[in-house]
Amino acid sequence: MDDADWNEQARGETETQRLDRNWASLLQELRVVQTGVQLLTGFLIVLPFQPRFESMGTPARALYLVVVTASISATVLLVAPVAAHRVVFRRHELAWLVSSSSRIAVAGILLLGVALTGVAILIFDVVAGPWAAVAAGVLFGMLFLGVWVVWPWYQRLHSAHR
Repeated sequence: MDDADWNEQARGETETQRLDRNWASLLQELRVVQTGVQLLTGFLIVLPFQPRFESMGTPARALYLVVVTASISATVLLVAPVAAHRVVFRRHELAWLVSSSSRIAVAGILLLGVALTGVAILIFDVVAGPWAAVAAGVLFGMLFLGVWVVWPWYQRLHSAHR
């Protein structure tokens, strides 16, 4: 049984009702991450204007640029569904909007994981040194991949067998 048939039988939903519910659900999920990623981006944007930034070495500055790029990109991607909705408003493009916005949100969440891992590396490097930074990067990278990628994909792959 495909998703549309299941929704019709289990929920009594039409395709349009399902799309409306999926859009509302996606917007709620985006609300959860948008504020955090915007605050992170704002913090990162002002960092080079702090006096201590000058003392950072070239590798730390390169990492900073990767982190700020990931954070700004995540912000753009996580806000993109709202902008797309404004452009296609009242054009009967809800199926496209939900599908493409879902993919864009996943990419934004992955970039947020990159940004957060990089921030952890930068902070641990300043506070505890390079070995602690490497350890933090590996641990947080594994945490994000495990909780945000592996675990949901595992559930998705095995949900058909339940």
